[in-house]
Amino acid sequence: MKARKVPIRMCVGCRERKEKKELVRIVKTVQGNIEIDPTGKKSGRGAYVCLRAECVELLNRKDLSSAFRLEIAEEEFVALKDTLYGYLKNRGKEAHNDQGENI
Repeated sequence: MKARKVPIRMCVGCRERKEKKELVRIVKTVQGNIEIDPTGKKSGRGAYVCLRAECVELLNRKDLSSAFRLEIAEEEFVALKDTLYGYLKNRGKEAHNDQGENI
C-alpha cells in the first residue's frame, strides 16, 4: 500500500513551502469576503500563511491581492492582519512584533 502524499503549500508571508497542516488558510469566499478558514475546507480561492507572527508581519497587500486575483483595499488588508494576530493569540501561540513585544 502506498503512503499518502502530503499536501505542500507556500506561505504568502515568508514564501516557504510547508505541509498544509502547519499553515492557516485565508479564503476569498464565493460572496467575495476574505476570511480565515481554520478547517481549510471552505469554498473559494485560498492562500496560506504560517502560524507565526513574523509571517503575518511579512504579509503585503500586493502579494495577497495577486493570490486572490482581486485588488484588496488597505482597510480590508489591515483588518485581515488584525484578525490573523487575534487568531494566533486564540490558538495559544505567542505572537510577537519585530521588537519582541507581545501583540
